[in-house]
Amino acid sequence: MKTQLLNKITTRDLNVFYDENQAIFDVNLDIAAKRVTALIGPSGCGKSTYLRCLNRMNDVIESCRVEGKITIDGEDIYDRNVDPVQLRARVGMVFQKPNPFPKSIFDNVAYGPSIHGLAEHREDLEAIVVKSLERAGLFGEVKDRMRDPGTGLSGGQQQRLCIARAIAVDPEVILMDEPCSALDPVATAKIEELMSQLRENFTIVIVTHSMQQAARVSQRTAFFHLGVLIEEGETGNVFTDPNHEMTQDYITGRFG
Repeated sequence: MKTQLLNKITTRDLNVFYDENQAIFDVNLDIAAKRVTALIGPSGCGKSTYLRCLNRMNDVIESCRVEGKITIDGEDIYDRNVDPVQLRARVGMVFQKPNPFPKSIFDNVAYGPSIHGLAEHREDLEAIVVKSLERAGLFGEVKDRMRDPGTGLSGGQQQRLCIARAIAVDPEVILMDEPCSALDPVATAKIEELMSQLRENFTIVIVTHSMQQAARVSQRTAFFHLGVLIEEGETGNVFTDPNHEMTQDYITGRFG
């Protein structure tokens, strides 16, 4: 008997415009809780635009207009009563290029919990920082360098620092936009292993150009093309027995 997946995020009739140009067309998509969902498709197909809708990062783009409904645990995140700052604490984001703050390793991770008032005392803050670095698989490598600048770490370590920073405010969802594209294969393998561990506690949505990565790390895959969601389902099914010829053509490298 198949387990019924619990949906964390639902998207209904989503359309996104940049001025007069439409980037997303009538997307309906459910994101399962505590799973890794991979968004795949050729460049410019709407993957990152969709991802940025999930934490309202598109709000900062003046020309962007979002229509439709996105809910997290049933709550409409575009409701006028929803504070985007609080939403982004619930929905963390890790970008393509590691972007540590020009601060110490400790202060990078402590920043979010400090501004959101999650730690009453210094010891509480220290405990959050240590736990977050441990969860990001980085603490053992930096425990004697906590006062060193985060920008002094290697690329892979910087990306794990950014993941630690994202999870320090205990979000429910982590968005990852091509998190390994700037990393070498060893660092990429560490991030992929980390995703497998983190999905025990977080819902993860990742944009990736790598078919191999999507197949390795995700349980569900959504294929976008020219702003349209072509197909979504269990990763194994999408890769081995897709419903759409276009999905098959993309996965086998006929276009993209």
